Amino acid sequence: MGVQILIGEDNLKQAEVAAAYLRREGHEVACARDGQAVLERCRERLPDLIVLDVMMPLIDGITACRVLRAESQVPILMLTARSAEDDLLRGLDAGADDYLTKPYSPRELAARVRALLRRSGALREKDQPVLHSGDLEVDIGRFEARVAGRPVALTAKEFGILEVLAGTPGRAFTRAEIIERAFGFDRFVLERTVDAHVRNLRRKLGDDPDQPRYVQTVYGRGYRLSLP
Repeated sequence: MGVQILIGEDNLKQAEVAAAYLRREGHEVACARDGQAVLERCRERLPDLIVLDVMMPLIDGITACRVLRAESQVPILMLTARSAEDDLLRGLDAGADDYLTKPYSPRELAARVRALLRRSGALREKDQPVLHSGDLEVDIGRFEARVAGRPVALTAKEFGILEVLAGTPGRAFTRAEIIERAFGFDRFVLERTVDAHVRNLRRKLGDDPDQPRYVQTVYGRGYRLSLP
């Protein structure tokens, strides 16, 4: 039996798109259209992870998150159409483990889900993906990177950056986003240290710093992994 995911989302189309993408990742996905239905389903059978929209009828996502957190330690990913910091902090204060602001790409959703499942231990090594960009392979389960089949020895922070970028190839991540996703809000990681890690990462991958094949600089934004 695969990983069980419950999506709480009152927008049927958005729920179907998210569910279809997560099923392509090999997960078993169910959907609920309001907060009350989410709680009822969880009390019948607790999933391995919950994707929870903030704005839902009957019981809103924040309230449902608080109730779920009081009853279990199930990983919760909040979805919100609001970008104000206060709204995001409300979700985290309620017990959410991570959040996505709408609109989001299904690939980014899948990457966040993988990270939460891995942290919770629900995603076993054999279930974790190998991400590809040309001849670059990022093996999440084995904590390994390979170029043309050749293993590349990376530090934990270098691998964390590569994993973030490889989760959504072509998407440009700011340095702040990389810190948040790769290092877990580590306040001792400064944005300028990301540049140093990227320089070392490129050197180990054999990337030309002037014309990198893999980790590309997006001026005014940050970094991205090239599309194959």
